Amino acid sequence: MFPRLQGNQRTLAQLVALVVTLTFTTIVIIPPFYDWFCRVTGFGGATSVAEAGADTILDQTVKVRFDASLEQGMPWTFKPVVHSMDIRIGETGLAFYEAHNPATRPVAGTASFNVYPYAAGGFFTKIECFCFTEQILQPGETVQMPVSFYVDPAMVTDEEGRFVKEIVLSYTFHETPLPEEQAALPTAAAPNAGAVN
Repeated sequence: MFPRLQGNQRTLAQLVALVVTLTFTTIVIIPPFYDWFCRVTGFGGATSVAEAGADTILDQTVKVRFDASLEQGMPWTFKPVVHSMDIRIGETGLAFYEAHNPATRPVAGTASFNVYPYAAGGFFTKIECFCFTEQILQPGETVQMPVSFYVDPAMVTDEEGRFVKEIVLSYTFHETPLPEEQAALPTAAAPNAGAVN
């Protein structure tokens, strides 16, 4: 690999090549693979995504609790509108979270999410969610953001999932850079300040 280098120079070049390879693998290859793995298996509380509701609705119910938090420095307030609901397994549920921007500037945010217990993660399926896209709130703006979901009936026959009686859906909002066109707008021109959508 390094035919012209000898001794310490050859060892140093090999170490540099190893570090570059490991860095590339860690930054470029592992995160997408890990994300895919979590979504397929539900590992770490990752959820599934579907375009429509479940084909089967069971009589068995599960309680879904809703949790909200903010990354440090995120100026919004953020909370679930309803803190919990009982839902039949397979039934499509609809919940809302409310966010408010008290800052004097537009603020963009993206929500990360988790499901607990982890055994329920692969069975908790989102159809639509505010977490799929970046949200931008103007100064003083308040919005209610929906998430529609169902719990896959396959959970009741899963070795661990069948013991789940309560699921916690948790979101954390992180501030993200404003899109260039939004950042260029003067604050006074912000539309819908104080409106609830």
